[in-house]
Amino acid sequence: MHVGKSSSIHNHAKKKCEDLLKKSSQFKLHLIGNPVKLSFRLKASIEVVRLLLNQGLTFRGHHEDESSLNKGNFLEILSWYAGRCNKIRDLVLKKAPKNDQLTSHKIQKDIIIACKIETVKAIMDDLNGDFFSLLVDESCDVSRKEQLAIVLRYVNRCGSVVEHFIGIIHVRNTRALCLKEAIVDYIAQHSLSLSYVHGQCYDGASNMQGDFRGLKTLIQQESKSAYSIHCFAHQLQLTLVAVSKKYLEVGELVLLVSNILNIVGGSFKRMDDLRES
Repeated sequence: MHVGKSSSIHNHAKKKCEDLLKKSSQFKLHLIGNPVKLSFRLKASIEVVRLLLNQGLTFRGHHEDESSLNKGNFLEILSWYAGRCNKIRDLVLKKAPKNDQLTSHKIQKDIIIACKIETVKAIMDDLNGDFFSLLVDESCDVSRKEQLAIVLRYVNRCGSVVEHFIGIIHVRNTRALCLKEAIVDYIAQHSLSLSYVHGQCYDGASNMQGDFRGLKTLIQQESKSAYSIHCFAHQLQLTLVAVSKKYLEVGELVLLVSNILNIVGGSFKRMDDLRES
């Protein structure tokens, strides 16, 4: 069973993940070489990728050629690992084509996608088809692409309330209807629907909180129990702004604290003087 067309990105990633998890996955990498050696290389690359993902570290360096003093976290950690593991030392440290070492950017990305799929799968198993709350926010990356970050909040099998980030969607339009369609399409890939949404949490943007055409309203039309909660940080900020406008003393206090933070925080010497005093 697949989601979308057989040529979709989701199904390509699903197939790669299945190939990677099979015992004979090293034969499906379209590489020429000893299967045992490829298995050791693949295992080493996967372990390094898991470490970097768990720590939230970057993979690549600015310069990854042989003359570089710092080839990036992935290659440097893999080299360090190979130097301490007899099974992969000769396989990784020897001069061989990058693809034959399973260290190319494409192979790194394939392993990352496989880890992502398995992580989301574990989250969905933990959710076990139960109700959940939807936390969504928009953000632009360094390439100026509009993105939609999706987080699920639910009660797991142990009875604890947990929150898990499940993915980022690239959206070309930030209108509420387009955001809703993107969310529906994404959660449908994991056999979820809006009927299981029992809570929503967004910021104060009109396309999110609008009473007539906002995202919260569109979702509530399909799930009456999807109650919307304003993001507390934005709610606190709006409350503070409203109070400072009504009471002059509060506004002056906020301005004073802001100035103090700017002046003291802008100098290490001032910070040291403040600590000493």
